Amino acid sequence: MKFGTKAIHAGVEPDPATGAIMTPIYQSSTYVQSAPGEHKGYAYSRTHNPTRTALQNALAALENGKHGLCFSSGMASIDAMIKMLRPGDEVVSTNDLYGGTYRIFTAVFAGLGITFRFVDMGDLKNVEEAITPKTKLIWAETPTNPMLKIIDIAALAALSKKHKCLLGVDNTFASPYLQNPMDHGADIVMHSVTKYLGGHSDVVMGALIVKDDALHERLAFIQNSCGAVPGPQDCFLVLRGLKTLHLRMQRHSENGKVIANWLAQHPKVDKVYWPGFATHPNHAIAARQMRDFGGMMSFSLKGDDMADATRFLSSTKLFALAESLGGVESLLGHPASMTHASIPREERLKNGMADTLIRLSVGLEDIEDLIADLEQALR
Repeated sequence: MKFGTKAIHAGVEPDPATGAIMTPIYQSSTYVQSAPGEHKGYAYSRTHNPTRTALQNALAALENGKHGLCFSSGMASIDAMIKMLRPGDEVVSTNDLYGGTYRIFTAVFAGLGITFRFVDMGDLKNVEEAITPKTKLIWAETPTNPMLKIIDIAALAALSKKHKCLLGVDNTFASPYLQNPMDHGADIVMHSVTKYLGGHSDVVMGALIVKDDALHERLAFIQNSCGAVPGPQDCFLVLRGLKTLHLRMQRHSENGKVIANWLAQHPKVDKVYWPGFATHPNHAIAARQMRDFGGMMSFSLKGDDMADATRFLSSTKLFALAESLGGVESLLGHPASMTHASIPREERLKNGMADTLIRLSVGLEDIEDLIADLEQALR
């Protein structure tokens, strides 16, 4: 089944009771049992809910996995994954990653005895040197947030199997339309469903997708025990959003390509970070493991003047200055003070994230209007 067909049909069936083409919102906390322990697969909605089940099955299909698990936020999904570890275990992670992930690693789980090592995964030697017998998980983003670095998933998967540890990949920036990490050997795929999968800036949710039955059982136990699950209304909204994921991602990618190239030629722009450029350090890897290059990019202005960056950020009309990404509307943000403020400045600078860096989430508006907005803001 091709991707667009899966986006519309995977995981969902007409409602058996009414024939409703859309999965109903099962707004119920509990379910009647015919006898103690005898029910129709649903006993309590923290454990299972029919609307959530449909969404989890759809996400598993889109990522070419077997099992999907949905959580109340992207961070809740990462929280559940790290809860599989024990004090003394170690995680090797990319040094360019979402600030919330860095925060939960260093400010929550490091205090519980888990060690995190952050390395530049552009060079796989750095990863192998950081792995020890205590390493239980390799954690990667690709493309990374916000520097749009590309990491070789297949090479990481080979390392993880060699050292008998799990490989988890945050696939939020790419979405399943552009990239399927499990096809390259990843064990766990994570999404901030809030972003491209929901696609309309109206829901907060996270998800983990796996193939292995035993791994799913461990994560499902944590999901049920800790209870950070999304409600059926949110699951319905994401199911609706998935039906246009392939169409939206095509437009995000088309608009992104035009704007990245336009910015690269603008006299006031210094550097543009976008994996679609042939000059991108790992463009060849991106071309191999991605189907297109998406609508996420970052750039800096010439002169490295924070006052100029602030004026630009406050001058756009269509690009809204806001947290998040992946919605139909275009957004821009300032990682140093917004999404990555929890990362110490010296760490940000060491990883190439200047104070003046600007991140764009290019939306679905008409490209001429988006360029006109950027032009007037730069002017």
